[in-house]
Amino acid sequence: MKNQTAIIIPARYGSSRLEGKPLLKACNKPIIQWVWEKASSCKLADRVIIATDDDRIYKACKDFGAEVEMTSKDHKSGSDRIAEVAQRHPEIDYIINLQGDEPLIEVENIELVIRGVKDDDKADISTLVRKITAEDEINNPNLVKCVFDVNNYAMYFSRSKIPYERGDNKGVFYGHLGIYGYKREALFRMTQLAQSSCEISESLEQLRALQNGMKIKVAVVKNVPVGIDTMEDFEQFRLMVEGTRC
Repeated sequence: MKNQTAIIIPARYGSSRLEGKPLLKACNKPIIQWVWEKASSCKLADRVIIATDDDRIYKACKDFGAEVEMTSKDHKSGSDRIAEVAQRHPEIDYIINLQGDEPLIEVENIELVIRGVKDDDKADISTLVRKITAEDEINNPNLVKCVFDVNNYAMYFSRSKIPYERGDNKGVFYGHLGIYGYKREALFRMTQLAQSSCEISESLEQLRALQNGMKIKVAVVKNVPVGIDTMEDFEQFRLMVEGTRC
C-alpha cells in the first residue's frame, strides 16, 4: 500500500541515565511494549515500526508481536535512526517519530501530530507543546521552551526562558513535547543537512530545521507527558500502572 503513515519508535539499549530502559517491565510488559500498544491504537497510522540497534530489544519486540527492524549502531540521533528505516520503505510518505520512553502518551496527541503534518501543505514537520506556568519548569533547561507565530508555526526552541520578560511585562510559556511528524522528503532533508549553529549551541536538533527555512507546525495540548529518564521515573510509572492496570 502506497502513501502510508508510519509511527516509528527508536529504541536504544544504551542510555547515559538509565541503561536498558526499553526493557524495564511494569505489569510484566517492557516499556517499549507499552509505547507500541499506544501507537498501535492510533487509527490514523497504517503501521508501527520499532527501530533498534540492539539484539535484546529486537527479540523482545518480536516476542510481543511488533514489527521491528535493526539499524546501525552509529546513529547520533533518533531522527537518523528512523530515517534509515524510512529509506527502506518508499511506500511510507509520513513518518511519526514517537519516543520509546513515554508509555502513557495519549493516542489523541499522536493523532494531532499526524494531522499537523498531513493536513498542512506548508508544514515540513509537526510537533506538540503544552502551556507551562510553574517557575521551576519555565527555568528548567531540560524542559525545552517554544515560541510560535499566529499561524502556529514554530519561531524558535530554547532551553532558556523564552520569551524574555522585560520589566513588569508577563510572558506566556510553552514547553515542548518530544514527538515529531515528518513529510518523507523533509525527514531526509533534515538528517542530511549539516548541524546548524543554533542546534550546536542549544543541543536541539529541531533548530537545524528552523535555521534552514523548514516550517514546523505546532499544536497545543493540555496533558502533561510521563517520560521515563531515570530509575525514579520508572518506579513512579510502575507503581502507577501496577496499582490500576495489572
